[in-house]
Amino acid sequence: MMDLRQLNTFVTIAKLQSFTQAAEILGYAQSTITTQIQLLEKELETKLFERLGRNISLTSEGQKLLPYAKQILRLSSEAKSAVSSSDIPKGTLTIGAVESLCIVRLPELLKEYRKRYPEVEISLKFGSSSDFYRYLRDNTIDIAFFLDRKIESEDLISEIHFQEPMTLLTAPGHPLALKEKVLPGDLDNEPFILTETGCCYRAAFENIINRYGVQLRSVLETGSVQAIKQLAMSGLGITLLPKVAVEEELAQNRLLSLKWGGPEIEIFTQVIYHKDKWISAPLNAFLELVREMLP
Repeated sequence: MMDLRQLNTFVTIAKLQSFTQAAEILGYAQSTITTQIQLLEKELETKLFERLGRNISLTSEGQKLLPYAKQILRLSSEAKSAVSSSDIPKGTLTIGAVESLCIVRLPELLKEYRKRYPEVEISLKFGSSSDFYRYLRDNTIDIAFFLDRKIESEDLISEIHFQEPMTLLTAPGHPLALKEKVLPGDLDNEPFILTETGCCYRAAFENIINRYGVQLRSVLETGSVQAIKQLAMSGLGITLLPKVAVEEELAQNRLLSLKWGGPEIEIFTQVIYHKDKWISAPLNAFLELVREMLP
């Protein structure tokens, strides 16, 4: 019968691609790590890792085992929590979040959560929407708080979603700020400050622009919303951001919102978790707070 310690060692080595690093993280001697994998391979009657010099990689059989090992470890952890936890939330809650929402929507939510449930340790993991789909399925995060088009996946549950208004922004004095309506053709060859490739609202906007045969001239790309705002305020180009992320700059006239006349850019703030995810006390408390505080 497979040992949980052996499976945990296997998953850790697969993640780090290193026996040495896995030993350091797990607090074992490297000989112990090697023995655990040898025993697991003997039980399964197959090789799980290929060792080419210093490089470690999963065999095809190891790749097949990996999702099952993760699932077994997740269920084991949830079973322990289910029988030993009290009604008072405690433990760890791992939340995936995009930076633009961390700036404006999450701080108050997390502040209130910390106030109500001080025994829960909150871990934030940043990334893109595509990252979070993978993290949820790998059980790397408990829940994702992000922007995207409406989720359409049978294995993920959208707890809450609402449309997040997007806005095209420029520094004051830009010629397009004088137009009653900015159309896709008006943006042809305009310098743009773009979020990184893979950003959902960049992709949605580029899909619209491409339909009109418009070419955007990218000046800079960055995943930092704060950097994008500073660059736009410096007059280096037009940018697209969630309106909620720039309310202060708009109120102080440091940025101007262009009157977009093209197709609507439909992006939603969503709180999503895996359908098979065990709803622990910390996660349940977070979901209840989300329903209470978000639109």
